[in-house]
Amino acid sequence: MLNLLKEASIETIKRLPDECTAEDIMYEVNFIAQVLEGLKDAEAGRLVTTDELLNRVGQWAK
Repeated sequence: MLNLLKEASIETIKRLPDECTAEDIMYEVNFIAQVLEGLKDAEAGRLVTTDELLNRVGQWAK
């Protein structure tokens, strides 16, 4: 997975505008890492349905 993160990050950085900041780069790399982690969780069956999510959020509001 680290190799995929590295490759995706490099390609994303190449597409960023020349005037991007270090913060822009860090944001993009973090986003890619989160997406890859989410895909790994989904493949492992660690999913939450929309109804479960709405229920959880509703519990926070109480």
